[in-house]
Amino acid sequence: MTGSDYRDPRLTEQRNPRTQRIDVASSLEIVDLMNAEDATVAPAVHAVRDELARAIDLVVTAFQRGGRLIYVGAGTSGRLGVLDASECPPTFGTPPEMVIGVIAGGYTALVKSSEGAEDDVNAGMAAMDQARVAAADFVLGIAASGTTPYVRGALSRAQTIGATTGLVSCSDPPRVLVETCDVLILPKVGPEALTGSTRLKAGTATKLVLNTISTGAMIRLGRAYGNLMVDLRAMSDKLRDRGERIVMECSGVDRVTARRAIEHADGSVKLAIVMTKRGVGKAEAERLLAEAGGFVRRAAGDPPPVRSA
Repeated sequence: MTGSDYRDPRLTEQRNPRTQRIDVASSLEIVDLMNAEDATVAPAVHAVRDELARAIDLVVTAFQRGGRLIYVGAGTSGRLGVLDASECPPTFGTPPEMVIGVIAGGYTALVKSSEGAEDDVNAGMAAMDQARVAAADFVLGIAASGTTPYVRGALSRAQTIGATTGLVSCSDPPRVLVETCDVLILPKVGPEALTGSTRLKAGTATKLVLNTISTGAMIRLGRAYGNLMVDLRAMSDKLRDRGERIVMECSGVDRVTARRAIEHADGSVKLAIVMTKRGVGKAEAERLLAEAGGFVRRAAGDPPPVRSA
């Protein structure tokens, strides 16, 4: 064994020279060191903006042909995929099966570490069969190091089925994935403050990437009006209040009128906006929205401008 054999070639596993004395730092110094590292994440994500845009387009295409967005990962990467998928229904009113997250070790791995599950290539392949992956789907692998066997197996199986595939990684992936994935999103955030702890910068970068992809795709599909979440599901007092305020702002009506419109629209904020702005009933609003492809701006005109605080 030579003196250099201990060095891992993966960027996410290398030591960070800026934090090599973090173990003797004060609490405030630790905060400053980690904050300085975190400040490099957004620029790294911006550097892959073209790939992010391509991923959004691929997701939109999958949705338009009746497919799904399927995240697959292990550990922190898998948890972030499940998190993003679980937030789509309340935010965008999507059916739960439209965006799903698959994590190595199953859903128990969300709350209890199951790190060994990431090494099972066959389990990754089987997970795609269990999820009934089809050619219309877009499967996005998430692997901070780029080498997770479970993710590699899942992507291989998805490609065999004919699905579109992509990979989010903070390190260079194996050549086979470079050559076979339809899109690679590789925000190079560099070595972690704590060597190999990819729940830090790599996890933050992954969260930003997934936020951008799912939100961008939903916007492209008409699930926003200006920057308002008009397809939200009012499943809590907070969301019911938000829905009413959105209708009030967009249509210039009082809260009672907004609430009544949402009730008449069977809970649809989007439909209530068209009804109140166009002064029509539910059936006519549904027709206008259908003709507009689900885009409120096309059916009811521009939203009001943002008023300064």
